[in-house]
Amino acid sequence: MAVEARGARSREGDWRRNSRAREVRERVVKVLLTACAYLSIFTTVGIVIVLFEETVRFFLDVSVWEFLTSTRWVPSRGEFGVLPLVYGTLMATFIAIAVALPIGLLTAIYLSEYAPNSLRRWLKPALEILAGVPTVVYGYFALTFITPFFKDSLFPGMDTFNALAPGLIMGVMIIPTVASVSEDAIYAVPRSLREGAYALGATRRETATKIVIPAALSGIVAAVILGVSRAIGETMIVTIAMGAQANWLGSPLEGMQAMTAYIVQVVGGETPRGSVAFKSIFAVGSALFLMTLALNLISYWFVRRFREIY
Repeated sequence: MAVEARGARSREGDWRRNSRAREVRERVVKVLLTACAYLSIFTTVGIVIVLFEETVRFFLDVSVWEFLTSTRWVPSRGEFGVLPLVYGTLMATFIAIAVALPIGLLTAIYLSEYAPNSLRRWLKPALEILAGVPTVVYGYFALTFITPFFKDSLFPGMDTFNALAPGLIMGVMIIPTVASVSEDAIYAVPRSLREGAYALGATRRETATKIVIPAALSGIVAAVILGVSRAIGETMIVTIAMGAQANWLGSPLEGMQAMTAYIVQVVGGETPRGSVAFKSIFAVGSALFLMTLALNLISYWFVRRFREIY
C-alpha cells in the first residue's frame, strides 16, 4: 500500500510539473504572438510620427496654401505646388485602372464561373506570377518596348518619357491583384444563388452578371481599391518610364512626374540634407500617405456598407 501511495504521489507530482511547464509555454507563446501583433502597429505609428514631424518643419518654410493650390513645382526656384505631382500620379493610376479593371474582372468571372477546375488550378497561379515580376523590369519594358512601339505605330509625337506607357504597364502589373481578390469574392458567393438562378431559366452569363457580381460587389470594390493603392504607391515604373517633369494638366503622351518618382529623385540626387527641397519629400510623402489612407477608409466603409452575409 505504501508503494502504491508513493507511486500515486509521484504521478501527481509529474502531472503538476507538466501542467506548470505547459502553462509557462502557453504564456510565452501568447506574449510572442501579442508582440508580433503590435509590432506592425508600432512600426506604422513610428513612420507616421517621423513623416509628419518632418512635414511640419517643411511647412515652417513653405505655405500650406501654396503647397496645396499652386500648379508650379520647381524646388530649385522655391516653388512647391504639389498639384502637378498629384496630377501625374493620378494620370498614371487612371490609365492603370482602365487596363486592370476590365481585364481583371473578366478574368475573375472566367476563373470562377466558366473555367473547369483542372484549368483553374494552374491558370490562377500562372496569372499571379505577374505579381512576382520585379517592377524595375516592368519599367524598362515600358521604356524600351512600349514607348518605341507607340511612337512608331500610333503616336509619332509621343515623348520618350510619358504617362501612357508606364500607366499601361502598371495596369498589367496590378491585374493579378484585381483578378485574384475579385475571384475569391465571386467564388465565395453561395452555390445556392447560382442554382436558384438556373432553376428560373437564367443563362450562365445572366447568372454571372445579374446574380453573382452584385452579390460579390463589396469584395470586387475592395479589390479595385487595393489595385489603385498599389498603382498610386508604385515607384520604379514611373521613375524609369514617366520622366521627371512636373507637368500640370499635360497630355498622357507627355512626360510627367509622379509623387514617388520625385521622392526617389531627391533621395538619390545631390539635394543637401536639411534644405527646404529635401524636406519637401516628407510633405509629398505625407500627401501620398493621406491619399492611400483615404482610399483604404473608403474601401472599409464600402465593404461594411454593402457586404452580403450568407
